[in-house]
Parts: sequence; C-alpha cells; structure tokens
Amino acid sequence: MTTDGFTTCLWFDSQAEEAADYYVSIFKNSSIGHVARYPEGAPRPAGTVLTVEFTANGHKFVALNGGPEFTFNEAISFQIFCADQEEIDYYWTRLTENGGEPGPCGWLKDKYGVSWQVVPDRLPGLIGDPDPERASRATRSMLSMGKLDIAELEKAHAGE
Repeated sequence: MTTDGFTTCLWFDSQAEEAADYYVSIFKNSSIGHVARYPEGAPRPAGTVLTVEFTANGHKFVALNGGPEFTFNEAISFQIFCADQEEIDYYWTRLTENGGEPGPCGWLKDKYGVSWQVVPDRLPGLIGDPDPERASRATRSMLSMGKLDIAELEKAHAGE
C-alpha cells in the first residue's frame, strides 16, 4: 500500500479480516493487500490478524483488530454517490443484509456498525437548487425517506 493520500483506519474488535473481505466483495476496484499478524508477546494470540490493508472502490483502508474499546457511530460515514436507482438498490441491499440497519435519508449501518450514505449523485443539485421552493420540496422528500428513491426526489423537486 502506498503512502500517498489518505488511508482510513477502521477499528474492529476481532473482525478485521472478515470485514475487509466483505467490503472487497461489495465494491468494484477493490482488493486485499498486506495482512499483518500479532507477534509473540502481543496483547492478542500470536498469529492472529492485527491489520488488513485493503482497497474498496479505489479508497485505501486498514482494518485493525484493536479490541472492544471503540465502536463505530454515525459521527463518521462514507458517502456512496450512485448514478441510478439500480446502483442505490444494490448498495442499500448489500450493506444492510445480514445484520445491517436501514436509517433515514439514505443513511444505513452495515453489519459491523459502519455508517454509509447511499445517495444519488444528483442529490446535491436537487436539494441545493438555487430556487428555494424546488430545493425545499426535494429536501422534504429526502427527509421522508429511508432508502432514497431518485424518481420520487425528482418529482418532488419538479413540484409534481
């Protein structure tokens, strides 16, 4: 893994390798990199996974098995901008399956508790429209949804 740019470190109790495999299975342009293991005398049994470097959708991550001290919360989330409803449906389904939790306004938590925003790539233009009425209608529509529905957002934006 190169040192250019940013790498996001995700702290897990003991699921780092499982989580890395999970994310790589969901996103294109993804791969597993170096896996480091705890040595003798470390806080975890020698040979168990310490870190897993991986790339998901071209973004660099390190999954760390650090213990139960820290957990994920909604203060940090990853945004997935989607070109169409099929893509929204895909990510929503994959990230909420097997214990994930749907949330409001396109937000969800995956089975590890990591927060994601699955949104249409045109959402910022709809809710940020210079016409305050159009923006307000689109925003109200978004706020009423769990998984975002592009057609409904666009109808609200247009005043239909």
